[in-house]
Amino acid sequence: MRSRLPKRQGAVLISNPELAANLVKLAGFPSKQADTDAIMGIGGEIQIADGEVTIAMTMAVHSSSVFNPNAAANEPERAYGGNPAGFVIVIKNGPTIYHSGDTAYFKDMEVIGETYSIDVALLNIGGHFGMEPKMAAKAALSVRAKLAIPQHFGTFPGIAQSADAFAAELKKLKVNFYEMKPGETISFRGKELVKTK
Repeated sequence: MRSRLPKRQGAVLISNPELAANLVKLAGFPSKQADTDAIMGIGGEIQIADGEVTIAMTMAVHSSSVFNPNAAANEPERAYGGNPAGFVIVIKNGPTIYHSGDTAYFKDMEVIGETYSIDVALLNIGGHFGMEPKMAAKAALSVRAKLAIPQHFGTFPGIAQSADAFAAELKKLKVNFYEMKPGETISFRGKELVKTK
């Protein structure tokens, strides 16, 4: 991830310490943007944007590593990324968003739903490396999402190529569904979804 975006935008990295250190060391993430109070651990909460946004790091069940593009022949291509995590993003006078990352379903998702009023859940649905569509729908119900948006699907062989099965499962559970298209932007007015292109 030798991304130009962090350098261009000045974005602060919100991450666990191990991932932050290896993104700086191996992927060229700007160190001054990774050495901040936004480095956190699972169970913690921080405030950013002058208190307008609260970020909570949640557990996830998955692997966690950083690709090392400069690995020598006798070195591993991946480095430790710390514990995998998801995030809850609470926007003042706006929506509360849960991003699952690539996690498998876990029963404590119910605690996330009990603790935060989740307006939108971004859930991985591709299967194989994360939740299958049926379990992702169960996750949406567990976190008490008012709206579920699928992610991590249709990008390469071996994972779900469409969100149809996820949408069908959500319909049975009476959870609202919205599939974003590549390049699409959605926005909110307060907690109300406003779709824009």
